[in-house]
Amino acid sequence: MPPTFDVPRLVVAAPASGSGKTTVAAVLLASWNAAGRVVQPYKSGPDYIDPTHLARAAGRMPRNLDGFFLDRPELLEVFRRGLEGAAGALVEGVMGLFDGRDALGRKGSTAQVARWLDAPVLLVVDARAMAGSIAALVRGFRDHDPRLRLAGVVANRVGSERHAEVLAEALESVGVPLLGYLPRDPALALPERHLGLVLAGEMGWDAAALARAARTLDVEGIWRAAVSAPPLRLPAHRLPLERLPARGRIAFARDAAFSFYYPEALELLEQLGAELVPFSPLADEGPPEDAGAVWIGGGYPELYARELAANRGALEALRRFPGPVYAECGGLMYLSETLETPEGRFPMVGLVPGTARMQSRPTLGYRHVEALGDGPVARRGWRARGHAFHYSTRPAVEPAAWRRVDGTEREGYSDGRVHASYVHLYFPAAPELARRFVEAAAARAGV
Repeated sequence: MPPTFDVPRLVVAAPASGSGKTTVAAVLLASWNAAGRVVQPYKSGPDYIDPTHLARAAGRMPRNLDGFFLDRPELLEVFRRGLEGAAGALVEGVMGLFDGRDALGRKGSTAQVARWLDAPVLLVVDARAMAGSIAALVRGFRDHDPRLRLAGVVANRVGSERHAEVLAEALESVGVPLLGYLPRDPALALPERHLGLVLAGEMGWDAAALARAARTLDVEGIWRAAVSAPPLRLPAHRLPLERLPARGRIAFARDAAFSFYYPEALELLEQLGAELVPFSPLADEGPPEDAGAVWIGGGYPELYARELAANRGALEALRRFPGPVYAECGGLMYLSETLETPEGRFPMVGLVPGTARMQSRPTLGYRHVEALGDGPVARRGWRARGHAFHYSTRPAVEPAAWRRVDGTEREGYSDGRVHASYVHLYFPAAPELARRFVEAAAARAGV
């Protein structure tokens, strides 16, 4: 019989994006953290930005939980690994509670994660133009899926104490408690840009704003809801348990232009024997000469195109690097010959033929892809899951890196040594890809 363990856990969800899930999650995490209660944050769905705010509030690095990337046993293992040293868990949902890869939210949704974790749900409702209608809205979310347990509601952007009283009275009619509210406070608003909220390193809530917001939340009542979660049955281990000896150095670009890496993906590479060495193209740094491979993740190269183009040392170092190079999204843009933004046309590394151009509409969604050739992270025919979210466009260049399994679209570029595309892979979903990447780095080091 698989082991079980008791861990307080809660999913913070909403009817739709923009309702205030990240704000409520950050207020709760900061409040618990200030009281000495260690709570591990998680983010449902493929997101690199919201986790930076959760990390700042909780003082712990979030993990991502996604039912499209992972089957339930693997998702529960990622969940369990993140809990070391924590007294509980908070999961911030993605989009609306039932929004996912399919119309019913059966896969890739916050609801799926809540079901798999058997976790109570706290629903955040934007109530700025709402009174009694909140009862009808909440009744629908409570009854839509009887497998979920709606523990309560937090109303966001509430105009006054009287407004909150009306909302609480309306919710009494459906038997769902109002567990507090957040007022309309400019100090709780974060600016957004084309990929979502700004990163926490650029702008975040100050401690005073979060503490002030916590006064109108039933913080302890919400914690009791988390404690009410039943024992969770755990699967057998699927991922490596012990870290292998270091056998290859992977240099990865990490700065304000390139910061999109899943922590659990970096940890998996280390467990498989990678020594991870960060370098900063924005600081005109190239990869160390003794690196066995290079990884350039996603980020915001379009915001720093002028600086990146001027840093010729970093550009030349990457052009001369003889080992395997793997790039995702922003990394693909940086490896292109040129990057075209509203500010102009800027020369980039040039390892991938063609130009990346910014556009006004996003391309986004999950990706299930098949490798079209051998490269640093996959062999021909290997399949992988990931996602795409970008405002730039560029055609695939032959030889292309991937073929969409659910279509005929070809994606990215791969010449055997360089593999670059818009697809953000999730290595824990396919450890063989991470293992191949480490082996590619080790092979160049002669290990």
